[in-house]
Amino acid sequence: MKLHHLEVSAFGPYAGREEVDFDLLGADGLFLLHGDTGAGKTTLLDAVAFALFGRVPGARGDVKRLRCDYADRDTPTEVALELTVRGRRFRVVRSPEYDRPKKRGEGFTRQQARVSLTWVSGWSGEGHSRIDDVAREVEALLGMTAEQFFQVVLLPQGEFAKFLRAETAEREKLLEKLFGTERFLDVERWFRERRLAKRRELEALGRTNRDLVQRVAEVAGEEPPEDGGDREWLSSLLKRLDEAERDADQAAASGAALRAEAEKAWRQAEELSERVRRVRGARDALARCADIEPHRAAWVRERDAARRASVVVPAREAVRRLQRTLDGVVAQEGAAADAVAAFGYRGTELRADGERFREEAGGLTTLAAEAQRQREDRRRAADLEQRARTAATALDKLVTALAEVPDRLAAARSAAEESALAAARLDAVTAKAAAARELPGAEQALRAAEEARRVAVDAHQKAKDVLLQVRQQRLDGMAVELAASLRAGHSCPVCGSAAHPHPAQPMLNAVTAADEERAAAEEQAALDRRGVAEKSCQDASSRVGALRETVGDQDPAALTAAHDSVKALAAQRSPRAAALAELERGIEQATRNRTALEREVAELSTRHRELAETIRERAARLEEARGDFPDVTARRAHLLDLADALTTLADRRTAVAEHRERLAEQRVEVSRLAAEAGFADVAEALAAARAESAVAELEAKIRRVEDAKVTAEAVLAELPDVDPDTEVDLPAAETRYRTAHEQAERAASVLSAARRRATRANELAERLAAAWVRLEPVEAEYAELDALTDVINGMGQNTMSMTLRTYVLAARLEEVAVAAGTRLERMSQGRYRFVHSVEAGPRGTRGGLGLDVLDDYSGQQRPAKTLSGGESFLASLALALGLADVVAAGAVLDTLFIDEGFGTLDAETLELVMTTLDELRAGGRVVGLVSHVEELRQRIPTRLRVRKARGGSSLELVV
Repeated sequence: MKLHHLEVSAFGPYAGREEVDFDLLGADGLFLLHGDTGAGKTTLLDAVAFALFGRVPGARGDVKRLRCDYADRDTPTEVALELTVRGRRFRVVRSPEYDRPKKRGEGFTRQQARVSLTWVSGWSGEGHSRIDDVAREVEALLGMTAEQFFQVVLLPQGEFAKFLRAETAEREKLLEKLFGTERFLDVERWFRERRLAKRRELEALGRTNRDLVQRVAEVAGEEPPEDGGDREWLSSLLKRLDEAERDADQAAASGAALRAEAEKAWRQAEELSERVRRVRGARDALARCADIEPHRAAWVRERDAARRASVVVPAREAVRRLQRTLDGVVAQEGAAADAVAAFGYRGTELRADGERFREEAGGLTTLAAEAQRQREDRRRAADLEQRARTAATALDKLVTALAEVPDRLAAARSAAEESALAAARLDAVTAKAAAARELPGAEQALRAAEEARRVAVDAHQKAKDVLLQVRQQRLDGMAVELAASLRAGHSCPVCGSAAHPHPAQPMLNAVTAADEERAAAEEQAALDRRGVAEKSCQDASSRVGALRETVGDQDPAALTAAHDSVKALAAQRSPRAAALAELERGIEQATRNRTALEREVAELSTRHRELAETIRERAARLEEARGDFPDVTARRAHLLDLADALTTLADRRTAVAEHRERLAEQRVEVSRLAAEAGFADVAEALAAARAESAVAELEAKIRRVEDAKVTAEAVLAELPDVDPDTEVDLPAAETRYRTAHEQAERAASVLSAARRRATRANELAERLAAAWVRLEPVEAEYAELDALTDVINGMGQNTMSMTLRTYVLAARLEEVAVAAGTRLERMSQGRYRFVHSVEAGPRGTRGGLGLDVLDDYSGQQRPAKTLSGGESFLASLALALGLADVVAAGAVLDTLFIDEGFGTLDAETLELVMTTLDELRAGGRVVGLVSHVEELRQRIPTRLRVRKARGGSSLELVV
């Protein structure tokens, strides 16, 4: 992969359009990217990553705020990158999702993310404009994911320093991202889930077996065996149940035979007792019939007389009804006569006069309708007049209210515009106010960091002086140290002679190798503290600079007050806009209401005038027609009521004559019916009459006596040989039968229970035997799967205590250690190289991902975290390059970026690093260093400088 050209627009701290020509910048194979802290050096690397993958590395990618805050509203946020991969040159243009000001009106609109890929050379296919298509094309060409690209192309030295000192779990997370071992994690998870599923199946089968054993024991009435039972126990249990069933069967058969004999004897005694009872009852019934015979004859005579008188009673009742009707009609006639008299009528031709009055009332019908309309029109006229006055009053109030609207509308619009402007300024004012509040604390922290850095520098210089002094003292006494190791007959390690005539003598307080190592360790510890203090001071200075740039020359108290004011106004934006919209809608509605009221007042006034004229014209006609009555309707009603009263009186007199005639005819009919029924007169017939219920009761008495006599005679004829004095002991026979029946039922119940137990036990035994058969292979399969899952997950027979995924990562880490160790050995002049360790960690933690260094000076292997600051940088750089070689695995990386970390190197170590970088750029590779170290500016002539300004950063190419 080789980069050619990069363009950024409104991206990060770059407000305008900036361009980077990598072909010119990397002509020498090595260039420096430098500038002030916070100027935007790393942002250029982010732009490369964003153009390719649509995201930026590290914590910056979590914020998702890529647009420049200083950019002009019309400048789009965009990154364009032109590069060559595998002989194909293409250009990627990508824009993130961001909010931009609306072109019309106020507020913001969401600009959607977009991307395009076009081929420049080396390929003739079509480009892509969909985000997913571009992502697939880029990953296929690079052969790397975004995480791998961030590690092997953008080499973050601080991240690899953490990797060196990390524990197994943290190191494992990074390696998983780089080498994509998720599938092995899925394999581990699959085995665990499979084992869990098989364990659940085994437990379910075990519960089923235990449940079946418990149920078989319950059916047999025994306690279940503690060992879970076996086939021998099951066979003996079934045999005992079969024997119990046969015993119960014999007892049930014997009991059933005894019950049948007792039942037969009881039925015979019961039959004889019933026949004796029937004969005795028949004789008693005949005796009672003889005693009641005189009464039966009287009941027959009374019944016959009542049947003959039954035709006279209804006729007599009709006479009474006709009399009552006649009395009512006579009363109605009197009432009708009183009603006619009330009208003052003195004539005799009732029907003729009634017709004449009704015709006169008919002539007044039309005028009566007009009188009704006259009353309704007067009510309508009054209503129209009231509605016109109400509408006129409402119109006057609405006109007055509309006169005050322009001032209110102007005030509402001004308030809404003020809040909208405050909302647009709120983010910028908030950022400045926050920076103003944070600045005093940041300045105090900077002063404390500078003091801590000064103390750490002094302490390190003092420790370094002590180390130099100790080394000098040891060199001065080196002869004594060598003399102490001399042995007679052995060669001198300096001159080679076996004779030692004048060895140096020991001195008091001589410096030993242990003293030098202790001084070196103290110097290294002081150097580490110095590095930490300098890093803290640098971070604090960067923070203060950023805050001061944000605050500018403005007073912090004024910024806070302005922020509160703007925030309060911005909070009123929505309510004020809503109030303005509501006021405008109210004005529109009031205008429509005024027009409607004006039209309504005019219509009501016109209708009232027309209706008043009609009422005046109709009043003259009605006055003449009403006569001596209040109005025409009253006169017409009087005539109709009089005509109705005359007609009613005539009808009542005719009805009275008709009812008197029918009454006389009915009285003659009653006398004729009584004579025909054989009675002397009507009174005798009425005395013999009985109600239907009384006649029915007489019939029932007669029938009961006759039926009892016939039934008794039939029984005696049926049982002529039965002696009524025979005695039968029926209770004793029944008692013997009940006893035998209960015994037989108990025996049958015992047999049924025995059969049920045997049947149920056999069914459960079959199921239990089948369950035992199913359980055996599952137990064997689970044992095998359990052992294999433990091995895959680093337990059980796995002597290395490494999971499958850790084992794969350990193999890849071993490759990284070999590649990185070769580079570290060259950069440390043969002193250090990486060693991969598979030993378990402390307190039983998993091993396999250990990374130590072998110190050739001491011949000892020690943890990488014991390296000094400069040595850690060399190790981190070697590890980063080695990891890039392994991850790339065949992909040619023509462009690499190394970000920071050079400030901790001394001159000698820096020379080694530069030599390594010279080796990297061999063969046409371009290496970009991101650093602010002054010495690098002097050593690297081709530089890209990032300038920081209040209006945004800019780029300057120095060749």
